[in-house]
Amino acid sequence: MESLPKPPLRAVLFDLDGTLVDSAPDLLTAANKLLAEVGRRALDLSELTLMVGDGVPKLVERCFAATGEVPDEASLKDMYKRYMGFYEGHESDLTRPYPGALEALNRMQAEGYVMAVCTNKPHAPALGLLASLKLERYFPVVIGADSIPGVIKPDPRVLLSALEALGATPDEAIMIGDNQNDVIAARGAGLPVAIATYGYTRVAPADMDADVLFDSLDELPGIFSKIS
Repeated sequence: MESLPKPPLRAVLFDLDGTLVDSAPDLLTAANKLLAEVGRRALDLSELTLMVGDGVPKLVERCFAATGEVPDEASLKDMYKRYMGFYEGHESDLTRPYPGALEALNRMQAEGYVMAVCTNKPHAPALGLLASLKLERYFPVVIGADSIPGVIKPDPRVLLSALEALGATPDEAIMIGDNQNDVIAARGAGLPVAIATYGYTRVAPADMDADVLFDSLDELPGIFSKIS
């Protein structure tokens, strides 16, 4: 069998929710349990997906904004804790990898890419989700919302921290995401960025100034050759 050429990129950073996994159903379940507890109406899935991407505290705030008055800061902190009580341990009840994810990850691992997850989900539930879906073996490095105190995407330090842990540099890495935060973080870190057309975003993928768009994860790493 002919050996594969050495790829120009060797490190791949992935967003999690809306990129690797379709997690909105479990996020919605937790949100609606919280809202029901305080007498608010339930959200539907299309509403919830537009709230994802900026971390759980912002998700909780948006849930309340969509259903009535937003509580004060102290109350929101309490609501965040209550939300996480509903979510943790149930991260993978309904969440599944997107089609093509396993094929792409297996291929990239076989071709020698090193991979990490950079997510605005808290670290513990991110690890729990990856383990439940048997994806943890692909990702020796996972950077979550609380991995660097006070720092989440779009801050490029999230990506740079992951690259440091992988032993890679920005000029040999790429960011794979679905959200404007992924683009901003990648640009700040000096990485090219590929954006999924199917994810959770309030900005149309075509308007994000990504280097390349993809419709399915099994297009990776074939699209890497399109990025100079």
